Amino acid sequence: MKQRVLFIGTNNAARTQMAEGYLRARYGDRYEACSAGIAPTAPAPLAVRVMGEIEIDISEQQAKDLTLFDGKEMDYVVALCAGGVCPMFPWTKETIHVDFPDPGRATGTPDKVIAAYRRSRDAVTAWIDGRFG
Repeated sequence: MKQRVLFIGTNNAARTQMAEGYLRARYGDRYEACSAGIAPTAPAPLAVRVMGEIEIDISEQQAKDLTLFDGKEMDYVVALCAGGVCPMFPWTKETIHVDFPDPGRATGTPDKVIAAYRRSRDAVTAWIDGRFG
């Protein structure tokens, strides 16, 4: 039976979407990956783009509200904290708090912004490889 992993954040737009897609693509034989946010917005097009650069397609993923998972038991909840705000989820066996750079806050030239998304992607994927790989 696969262990269930829920990545939660504020908007479920970039980091959580990247984490869900990466865990599903690389370790989907062992884990069921989901993601949600406390104030979900549309997935960030740049998150889709940078994941495509590593041959992981997250273009069909949707942002989901955390309340959709109320009462659903998870083996792991990975709370991606942003500015000290970490969503809580009581139906998990283990909560892991991780602070990855939020690419959605990047400013500057298009090259600087896409570089922020790549840095975030690389941090998320390296952490997942180390924790779940």
